[in-house]
Amino acid sequence: MKVNREQAAANRERVLDTAARLFRERGFDGIGVAELMKNAGLTHGGFYANFSSKEDLIAQASARILERNADYWRSLAQTGGDKSLREISADYLRGSFESGVGTGCLLAALGAESARQGEGVRQVIASGVNEVLSAATQSMPGETEKQRRHQAMVTYAATIGALVLARATDDASLAEEIFQAVANAMPESDK
Repeated sequence: MKVNREQAAANRERVLDTAARLFRERGFDGIGVAELMKNAGLTHGGFYANFSSKEDLIAQASARILERNADYWRSLAQTGGDKSLREISADYLRGSFESGVGTGCLLAALGAESARQGEGVRQVIASGVNEVLSAATQSMPGETEKQRRHQAMVTYAATIGALVLARATDDASLAEEIFQAVANAMPESDK
């Protein structure tokens, strides 16, 4: 059965959203194409109409996740808000932890696995990380662009590390202690 362009585009979006969630939940190698397509409610045959390979899907799904992360930081920069970096960090950590690994940070879920992916995937992730850092830099305290970018790197690395540590344990009070320690390490004042 032939599908129209709108349906094909919707199917592609569904595959990307499903892949983004399942890769974070199970790992890049934890799910095959056939099972992924089944989870998306589509047949295995439709996969190659949209993606050249599983690596292509991994790259596109990773780019999507990182773009959404960059959008989060852009929205903080645009709205300004009354929250300090400490509050933003604490809210982000608790929210990412509570929402679950399938909807959380790509690098907290798959950072170590990403290092073992092909060059194409790693390039997409490097580009996405740079985009997140650029967006986050706008929200950081500091007198110079270099200082703000440095703080963005520290904040991003610390939050990713905190999520990895918290998810590696089954101790909610330890997770909260980690989140509080990282949030408290952030600068108290805004720009």
